[in-house]
Amino acid sequence: MAKTSSLHCRVVEGKDLPAKDVSGSSDPYCVVKVDNEVVARTATVWKSLNPFWGEEYTLRLPCGFRNLAIYVLDEDTIGQDDVIGKVSLSRQQISAEPRGVDSWLSLAPVHPDEEVQGEIHLELRVPERGHPRVLRCHLIEARDLAPRDPSGTSDPFARVSCCGHTLETAVIKKTRFPHWDEVLEFELAEGEPGEAVLSVEVWDWDIVGKNDFLGRIEFPLDTICTAPTKGWFQLLPFPSTTETLGGQLGALRLAVRLVEDRVLPPHYYQPLIQLLTEPILCPGQPPAGTALAILEEVTSGESRQDVATKLVKIFLGQGLAVPLLDYLTTRELARTTDPNTLFRSNSLASKSVEQFMKVVGLPYLHEVLKPVVNRIFEEKKYVELDPGKMDLSRSRRISFKGSLSEARVRESSLELLKGYLGDIVDAIVGSVEKCPLLMRVAFKQLRRRVEERFPSVQHEEARYFSISGFLFLRFFAPAVLTPKLFSLREQHADPRTGRTLLLLAKALQSIGNLGLQLGQGKEPWMAPLHAVLLPSVTRIKAFLDGLVAVESTEAGEGPVPPALFQPSGTIKEGYLHTRTAGGATLLPRFAFKKRYFWLSAEALTYSKSPEWQVGAAHYPPPRLRPGARGGAVDAVSRGGVSGGPQVRCSIPVSRMRAVERVDEGTFQHPHVMQIVAQDGAGQLHTTYIQCKSAQELWQWLWAVRQASSANEEAMLPTCHPGTFRAGRWTCCLQPTCTAPGCSRTHSTVALGEWSDPLDPAAAAQTLYGHLRRAGARLRATGAGGSEGNMASEPPGPGQAGGPVGGRLQAVLRDLDIAHEAFARQDGAPSPPEPPIPPPAPAT
Repeated sequence: MAKTSSLHCRVVEGKDLPAKDVSGSSDPYCVVKVDNEVVARTATVWKSLNPFWGEEYTLRLPCGFRNLAIYVLDEDTIGQDDVIGKVSLSRQQISAEPRGVDSWLSLAPVHPDEEVQGEIHLELRVPERGHPRVLRCHLIEARDLAPRDPSGTSDPFARVSCCGHTLETAVIKKTRFPHWDEVLEFELAEGEPGEAVLSVEVWDWDIVGKNDFLGRIEFPLDTICTAPTKGWFQLLPFPSTTETLGGQLGALRLAVRLVEDRVLPPHYYQPLIQLLTEPILCPGQPPAGTALAILEEVTSGESRQDVATKLVKIFLGQGLAVPLLDYLTTRELARTTDPNTLFRSNSLASKSVEQFMKVVGLPYLHEVLKPVVNRIFEEKKYVELDPGKMDLSRSRRISFKGSLSEARVRESSLELLKGYLGDIVDAIVGSVEKCPLLMRVAFKQLRRRVEERFPSVQHEEARYFSISGFLFLRFFAPAVLTPKLFSLREQHADPRTGRTLLLLAKALQSIGNLGLQLGQGKEPWMAPLHAVLLPSVTRIKAFLDGLVAVESTEAGEGPVPPALFQPSGTIKEGYLHTRTAGGATLLPRFAFKKRYFWLSAEALTYSKSPEWQVGAAHYPPPRLRPGARGGAVDAVSRGGVSGGPQVRCSIPVSRMRAVERVDEGTFQHPHVMQIVAQDGAGQLHTTYIQCKSAQELWQWLWAVRQASSANEEAMLPTCHPGTFRAGRWTCCLQPTCTAPGCSRTHSTVALGEWSDPLDPAAAAQTLYGHLRRAGARLRATGAGGSEGNMASEPPGPGQAGGPVGGRLQAVLRDLDIAHEAFARQDGAPSPPEPPIPPPAPAT
C-alpha cells in the first residue's frame, strides 16, 4: 500500500509580460518549484511578450508538500537571466478547488527575502533540574541554503533570539551546507513562559554591505519547556511586505489540480477491473448495462482524458486494448446519425483512441515526422499566404533585389509549403509497415464497425473519415503544430517557424478531411493549396486501405509486453561532456570530455562518436569493469566500427541510486548533473555530465529519472551536490571522501500522463476515485436505481453475472472499507470524498 500525491500542472501561456531586452521584447520561460525545489522547466519562447507554452507535467510529490510556485524568467545569452515575476499557490488553495485551478493569475514581484530555501537541523531542550532554568539550543547543521554570493555559495551563520537576548554561531565560509555543532544557552526568567518564542534565523555574512537573509523559524517557548524538540525544520521567509503591482508584470494562465490517493495492494482492485473487462471477456450483455457504460455516463468533460488514459493502460496491460476501443466506438456509432460528425466530439471513445495512439504510436510518429520537422526548424524559411499577415519588408532575405511583391511572396510560400507537405505525405504514405500492429488492427476493426453502421453507397467516404480523423486530426497535425509537446523538438518554434508549422498543420487537417473545406469560410487565402492537396488525398486513401490490410490474429493474444511502456530502444541521445569522480586532478575545463550519449530503459551508454550505435546490436553484452575509487560504473566493449576499435561505457539503469544536479560553482561550469550508481560489490561511483544549457540539463534529468523510476526503493536518501577535491567536499566542507551526503535526493519525476510506466493498481485507484466522486450521478444512471437494487451473487468463471449496478456499488463499498482500514492503520483520516450512496430497498 502506498500513499501518492500527484500534482497535474499545465503552464498554458502568458500575456502582457514586460520587455526585458533592448529589442523591446523578452525570451520568457517558466520554472516550476514545489517547496522551493525545482521540479520542471518549460522551453523558452523567443521574442514574445505573450508566449504560449502549453506544457503539461504530472508531478509525483510527497503528500505533505506546502507550496507550488511558477516563476517567469527572461533568458539571456550573456549574464544571469532576468526574473520577471511569479505565481504562488499554497496546497490549501489548490485543494480548495475540487476541479482544480484553471485561470489567469497576475504575476507578483520576486523579493529576495521571500525566496528562501533549505532546512536546519537543531535540538531544543530545557533540563528538568537546575536553577535557574536554562534553554539549550543545539544548532547542528543546515542544508540546501540559497546561494547569495557570486560563487554560488553563501557564508552562513545562525542568530538565535529568546527573551530579549540574542546569540550567534560562527560563520562557515563558502558553503550552502554549514555544520556548526554549537550549543547556545539562554537563561529563562522565573514564571511561565507565556507567549514567548524562540527565533532562529540564518544569515549570509558579507564583509561589505548588509548581510543577506537566508530563512527563519520560530518555536513557542512553552512547547520547548514541555518536551524536547529535535529534527530537521524547513526555513521560512519573513512575512510578505511586497505590494501588489496590479498586473503590471503581466499574467500567467495555469491549470493545476491536486490528486491525493492511497493506492492499495493490487488484489484489492481485481473485482473492479473484472467488472470493467466483463463486457469484453463475456460479450452479450446489454450495452447500456455494463460497468464500462456506467463509467462513461458518469465521467465529466474535464476528467474524460484522465479516465481514458487509465482505461487504455489497464486494458493494454491485459491485452484487451483493441476490444476496449471497439466497445467504446461501437457505442458512439450507435448514437451518431450523421457520419460527417463521427468522432468529432471529445467523448470517452475519442479520447481513448487518442491516448491509445500516443502510448502505442509515439515512436512511429517520431520516425515519420522528425526528419521533416527538423529541416523546417533548421531552414527557418519565411512562409505566409494570408495577405493581412504578409510582411513584405521581412521578405528581403528571399532576394537581394529588395522587397518582393505580394504575389512573389505567395508564390515562394506555396513552393515551400508544397515541398514540406510533399515530404510529410511521402513519409506517411510509405509508413504502412512501420505503423504498430496494434494500431493497424484497431483501425481495421473501427472501419468494419463504421461500414456496418453506414452501409449505403452515399456514406462510402465514412470508412476513410473514421480513420483519417483520428490519425491526421488528433495525431499527425497536432504533432506538426506543436512538436515540442510530442517530444519531436526540445524547444518551441520561433514565430517564423511556428507560422510555417501552423499552415502545414491546417493542410494536414484538410487531408484528414479528404480535401474538404480548405480555403472556404474565413480563410480563402488557403485555397491555392487545394490543387496541391487533391492528388495527396488519393494517395492517403490508398495508404488507409493498406493500413487496415492486416490479419487481426497477427496482433496475438495476452498482455502487452512491458517494453511498450519502457521501450528498449533509445529514449534520448546527443553529445554531452562527462568526467568521472576520483580521476587525476585536472583543471575543470580539461576534465570534461565530449562524448555521445544514448539513454535506453536498460542503460545510459556513451562513446566518442555516434557511429558506435550502428554496430551495437552485434556486440556481446557489456561487462562491468571495476573502477578506481570514486570512478564511474563503466561497462566496456570494443568493436570494429569504421575499421577501428572504440570504447563504450555504460551505466546500467537498474544500478542508478541518485540522479541530481551539481552546484554551479563545483567545476566552474554551469549545467552539470551527476549519476551515482552502485556496482556489484555495493560500492558507489559517481559520473558527472555537463549539458549545453539549463533546458538540456532538465531534459536529461527528467529522462534519466524516468528511466530509473523503478529503483525508487533503492535510491539514496542523500548525496553530495559538490565534488571531493583538495581533501574535502566542495559543498559541505567535510574532510572525508566517505562522508554521508549533505543534501536530500529528489525522486520527483515530471512526466506526461500518457508516458508514465504501466501501474494497474494506480490506474484502477484513479477510476475508483472518479466513480466514488460521481455519487449522485452514479445513482441517476441506474447503478442505484431499480437495476442496481437487484444485487446478485458474484458471477462464476466465464459468466457475466447479474445486473451490474448493484455489483458495482458492492465493489466500491468494499474498496471504501479497505481504504478506511488502511487509514486507521496509518492514523490518518479516510478520504474526504462523499461515499457512494447505498442502494434503495428492493421492491
